[in-house]
Amino acid sequence: MFPLRDLNPTRITPVVTLALIAVNVVVFFFWQPRDNIAEETDFLYEYAAVACEFTTGEPLTEDEIVLDRCLDEPGVPVFPDKNIWLAGLVTMFLHGGIGHLLSNMWFLWIFGNNVEEAYGTLGYLLLYLVAGAVATGAFVFGNPEATVPMIGASGAIAGVLGAYLVLFPTHRILTFFLFLFVHIPAGAYLALWFFLQFAIQEPGVAWEAHVAGFVVGVLVTLPLRPVLVDRVRRLHQPVPQYRITR
Repeated sequence: MFPLRDLNPTRITPVVTLALIAVNVVVFFFWQPRDNIAEETDFLYEYAAVACEFTTGEPLTEDEIVLDRCLDEPGVPVFPDKNIWLAGLVTMFLHGGIGHLLSNMWFLWIFGNNVEEAYGTLGYLLLYLVAGAVATGAFVFGNPEATVPMIGASGAIAGVLGAYLVLFPTHRILTFFLFLFVHIPAGAYLALWFFLQFAIQEPGVAWEAHVAGFVVGVLVTLPLRPVLVDRVRRLHQPVPQYRITR
């Protein structure tokens, strides 16, 4: 059930959404190693968020990486200069492959422009970053001893999806479903997306982060909905036409 577009035009240029997409693409193609598995693995351990590091407050040791578990015993960190808190931000811009990147950026493009129009530039950026941070925290809470790097913008983008659900539940999403093109109300589409995070729980996918990010988007947007919807309505009001007579 793949979304192709939403029937929800905007009156703005979504500069933050475009900038986020650009940063993710640049990071993937020009910073992340992709041709050498060993280099890629070292890169992710050095720059990505790792639950065990948040639990212990220290970068992973060699024993923790080799044994794939969090240890109570002190050891020598593999990357002693790693800032584990900064890694929580950087990890939102790292991806595991081209398919992972394209899928995330497609969802961000379809749903992000409308949420940005409602929230405004700064509010939208804050929502994105807060949702991403809470998503990372939720994964750490549920997997405190995990030593595998957690990467991807999915948690932050899930926050955008949650906001979209609250703001535009009746707008239609053109969706490719079972070899058909169908229009599905955004409320139904996004509710099903949320349900599937629990139903599938695919190995290697941080579903807890998706759920937490989505919930943040919903909870933050609910009390703001009247103001945000009114903002969108005013932006879409027709410009008065005046005729000057002499």
